[in-house]
Amino acid sequence: MLFRSEEEINAWCERTGQPRGETLTLAQTWELAQRWYHDRLRPDFRGRTPDEAQRIFQQLGLTSPAWSLKPADESSCR
Repeated sequence: MLFRSEEEINAWCERTGQPRGETLTLAQTWELAQRWYHDRLRPDFRGRTPDEAQRIFQQLGLTSPAWSLKPADESSCR
């Protein structure tokens, strides 16, 4: 979803009852889209491994737990 301000995000969360999640700037979203989709139409496209995807996220500074593709520590589920 696109929002114009932090206030708009907070109002939407309050109105819908959704928790506040990760937010990206429009520039970050554009850069992620370019890196993620630039080769999708190539005949030899094979998808990304989790490590490749994680590398893209890290290169863009997307390093919070929301962007982690590693399995959660099972001990934290107990």
